[in-house]
Amino acid sequence: MITFDDRLRGTLATNLEAHQRRTKPLDGRRHAAVAVVIVDSDPVRHAGATLGAPGGAALLLCQRAAAMRRHAGQWALPGGRVEAGETPLRAALRELDEELGIRLDPDSVIGWLDDYATRSGYVITPVLLWGGREPEMKPAPEEVLAVYRVSLDGLVHSQPRFVAIPESDRPVLQLPLGGHLIHAPTGAILYQLRQVALLGRAGERVDDYEQPRFAWS
Repeated sequence: MITFDDRLRGTLATNLEAHQRRTKPLDGRRHAAVAVVIVDSDPVRHAGATLGAPGGAALLLCQRAAAMRRHAGQWALPGGRVEAGETPLRAALRELDEELGIRLDPDSVIGWLDDYATRSGYVITPVLLWGGREPEMKPAPEEVLAVYRVSLDGLVHSQPRFVAIPESDRPVLQLPLGGHLIHAPTGAILYQLRQVALLGRAGERVDDYEQPRFAWS
């Protein structure tokens, strides 16, 4: 089991520092930032809200509210559009507060993953954050249906799927977690977290993985 402790934070930071992060130009697309928040998972308190076996270090993953105008009900990391004058870090921290009620500061940054360009016209910048053992959460019901802890141990042992679709020559990435399939872009970000930050495979890219057709608009 991957334990939530300072050694884990150090390992994640070291592995991400060894990875040469890839950025993408906007080229007319909008800029967004997402927060990958590392927390602890208790096998008793979080048994009903964990993807993968509860216990040990985990990350926070949201299921979007059914009334959302776009991508309702889909799996997503807390985040959103980078506003004028904002840095991606400030945007990620602001969106984390607005969506989940979790307030972190820049000292919580562990490192960064590659930008991912979406079919819906965004360039997503993911930042990895140390959320503390048990952050107080107040999810915004208009945006978040539920919040789950994704076991990092379960993420490491997940067997990704690469599925061909007729609309693209790029394979669709599906990441099985707790009986669900997490697709790109969220699935791609989590897969790079697995490969680079957890397994230490610096230089592994995910921007060639396709999104499912339902996420293109």
